[in-house]
Amino acid sequence: MANNHAENIAHTITEKAGEVAAHGAHGAHNIAHHMPEVVFGWDGMIVSSVILCLAYVFIISEKINRAVIALLGAGAMIILGVLNQELAVQGIDFNTIFLLIGMMVIVGIMKESGVFQYVAILAAKSVKGNPRALLAVLSIITAVFSALLDNVTTVMLIVPITLLLTEQLKLNPYIFLVAQIFASNIGGTATLIGDPPNILIGSAIGFSFMDFIYNTAPIAAIIMVVMIVFFDLVWGRKLTTSEKAKSHLLKYKPEEALTDKPLLMKSLFVLTLVVFGFVVGHGHGVEPGTTALTGAALLMLLNIYQFNAEEQTHKVHHALGQVEWETIFFFMGLFMLVYGVEHTGVLALLGEKLLNITGGDIALTGIIVLWSSAVFSAIIDNIPFVATMIPLLESTADSFGGPEAIIPLWWCLALGACLGGNGSIIAASANVMVASFAERAGHRIAFIKFLKLAFPMMLATIAMAHVYVKFMYFS
Repeated sequence: MANNHAENIAHTITEKAGEVAAHGAHGAHNIAHHMPEVVFGWDGMIVSSVILCLAYVFIISEKINRAVIALLGAGAMIILGVLNQELAVQGIDFNTIFLLIGMMVIVGIMKESGVFQYVAILAAKSVKGNPRALLAVLSIITAVFSALLDNVTTVMLIVPITLLLTEQLKLNPYIFLVAQIFASNIGGTATLIGDPPNILIGSAIGFSFMDFIYNTAPIAAIIMVVMIVFFDLVWGRKLTTSEKAKSHLLKYKPEEALTDKPLLMKSLFVLTLVVFGFVVGHGHGVEPGTTALTGAALLMLLNIYQFNAEEQTHKVHHALGQVEWETIFFFMGLFMLVYGVEHTGVLALLGEKLLNITGGDIALTGIIVLWSSAVFSAIIDNIPFVATMIPLLESTADSFGGPEAIIPLWWCLALGACLGGNGSIIAASANVMVASFAERAGHRIAFIKFLKLAFPMMLATIAMAHVYVKFMYFS
């Protein structure tokens, strides 16, 4: 079965490469016709590299909003002549953009039913307010929601509830929040839609929802179990609270959190259809972005059809307001930035350097990609890192024997980037979101304190992934 599955992936990628080749001459003519000239005759590789590096420095520093930096960088690529507008738009992966917008709308509408609060309160009551069990249960909930929705949205919904529950139990929420950061990134590793790096890789290479289930979900589940046990043994068994605090928490009624049951039913119906579309749509030429955006439109329809035109407009505006437009524009700017360095040949050159280092050994290349992805993703946000790595790895395909030969490298990149997102508080968007909620609640997560705890733990998860990829792809 595994061999058949690998053959299916290889066939899909080969078809994709064939389509590109079939249109190659025409595309080359168009690009040559519209090829911009860098101002003052400057070297395009140097100009694009400087723009990208400067953008990354500002993104890492977090001194200025990352969406603003990405868009300014993209604008500089066009104004300075590295790209023209046509090429810049060509560099945007609209499948990723549509997927993000669609899922944000669906989750934004769904959360108004109160289902996430319901699940969290029910979980707390099911363990009778036991802090040790609550740490494990909230971690599991975070991981599952991160896999089915996405990890950024999940922590936005779960962290405020966690802060409320720990406050009621008179507990320091720090270790709960650290556990949820790990759970969100590990759970997000498991599926196509769970973590932005997976969305980028899946969309660029043509991997389906089930491809991720087969290749990244098994090791994500194993790592999650190990992490839950580790958190329990090191911190969970030390957590205590008073019977008075427990009894106060147990007074909460989960059903009271469900403020709109009809909306919940509609949301679950649409979410089921969307997940089904992810699973079967790929084989019928329907991309995840189309599925998510159609699902969002369907849920909006089910939510507004009974109202008059004015109220419908208000509800649609509200639903679209749930989209994190900052994130969407960040992605669009980032795609154009990366396409600039790809278009000038910088990434192809780096790909050659990678091949020289590894001597063309696919297994060694995969292990280097895994570990370097983890370390670099801990230093910078894993989204821009993966966006840069995708065309770099694509440039090595011919040297290894074609697109199907480098399939293992994509899984190494996905695992390294997603799990590496646990390495620091700025390594993944979900981490930044958790830190933001914590600081607003008066429980600041210090960068160095988190780094000392999280980075070694992240390396341990990469070691487990190393064993997995070695056994699965390079044995």
